[in-house]
Amino acid sequence: MDRPVRFHQSITFLPTRQAVPLARATDELGYGGIYISDHLFNPRALASRYTYSLREDGAPGWEPETPWPDPMCVISGLATVTEHLTFTTGVYIAPARDLITVAKSVGTTAVLSDNRVRLGVGVGWCKEEFDQTGQDFATRGPRLSEMIVALRALWRGGWVEFHGDYYDVPECQIEPAPTAPIPIIGGGHSPVALRRTAALCDGWIAAGAYSEEEAWTHLASLRAALRAAGREDETFTIYLSLNEMPDVDMYRRFADAGVTEFVCAPWMFVTVPPGTPDDKALADRLDAVKWFADEIVAKV
Repeated sequence: MDRPVRFHQSITFLPTRQAVPLARATDELGYGGIYISDHLFNPRALASRYTYSLREDGAPGWEPETPWPDPMCVISGLATVTEHLTFTTGVYIAPARDLITVAKSVGTTAVLSDNRVRLGVGVGWCKEEFDQTGQDFATRGPRLSEMIVALRALWRGGWVEFHGDYYDVPECQIEPAPTAPIPIIGGGHSPVALRRTAALCDGWIAAGAYSEEEAWTHLASLRAALRAAGREDETFTIYLSLNEMPDVDMYRRFADAGVTEFVCAPWMFVTVPPGTPDDKALADRLDAVKWFADEIVAKV
């Protein structure tokens, strides 16, 4: 375990108004960060198949009324009530937005959060979202690859420009510009996603929560992709979420294998019966967050 290990609290599916108190507690209890997922909306008429669906019809496992607050708004808000946490998007569907919007929104958020943004990116799966934002779904993969390069160019500050196959930005100034490089973390475990991550990104985010066996398989694939890209000896951030009962030794095994960031959601362990008052539900969730901090985070 050559590098420090950090635990990131996922707030995916958390009631939006509970994000602020949970972030405060997360900061005070020694977690490393907050992990924010991304979707633009839930279409009533959904034809797209969710990549990781367990259902025959390909639908996702969440309900249509599930909240998906804008990640950059969430980060900007939570940064004002925390001091130490970093904020990672897992993952931000960058190619569903235009390049300038992404550069401006993420860059401003990095400035407001004092450079605590870690931009996890992925290609997305919901064509309906791309249709509504006017972005081409079919080219989302190569556009994301080019966007990663373009964002770094546009975040340099001062007069910037970029000229590629999909994006052409004449000389301009996009201020405020980040005062430090924003780490870009590639999401997904498909072969093409791993190749993109190994070639262009500063780290990797696992696609969902894995069993221990699945995790070792995907880590081996990531290592192979890094070797093929000639980057096996470089410092590389690895985010992993495990669909296993919390266990100190298990986390240590993965940390020894190079995992640097663990995504967790102990507040999800809490069963909230219908009709439970919001303050009671929040208090129970914060108790679970504290238990995990004492029994897992502090010991790993």
